[in-house]
Amino acid sequence: MVLILLLAACREERKVDVAASLNPAVMATMTTKNISTLISDSGVIQYKIVAPLWQVFDEVDTPYWNFPQGLYLQKYDPYFHVIATVASDSAKYFKNERLWRLEGHVEMTKVPKDLFLSERVFWDQRKGQIYSDTFIHIENATHVLEGTGFVSNENLTQYRILNPEGIFPVNKDSI
Repeated sequence: MVLILLLAACREERKVDVAASLNPAVMATMTTKNISTLISDSGVIQYKIVAPLWQVFDEVDTPYWNFPQGLYLQKYDPYFHVIATVASDSAKYFKNERLWRLEGHVEMTKVPKDLFLSERVFWDQRKGQIYSDTFIHIENATHVLEGTGFVSNENLTQYRILNPEGIFPVNKDSI
């Protein structure tokens, strides 16, 4: 028994400093799975965000939130009615710029039945503007528009396609 105690006492204890090997400039400061959160402004709920993975990179040169497995967002009116939705395959939110970049299959809806489809959409919260430099497809009750490049206010009520494309039917009586 004394021999075992002596051997245990003579054994060199090695400590590893794990924190020294971590680099905050390249790793998330927070990782959350299966989130569903509400975002408010002045005590009024504005948005709901749902995502399978949320990574926060606060210690990098340009701090951002990353949603690599997709994002679903609902926008509410003051009475908590859903007035718009956004879904994308991936998303990044650049905190200092207040700029969202949505990529993959991006689908935005606005009540009553407006649908916006694109491959990449930016939402500049500072300017109150939504825009895209890729193909855009817009449907509503009266028309379908398509083209490349898109600019809109953030309510999706005043928008234009920069390079419209497609077939536009014309009534012969209106010529």
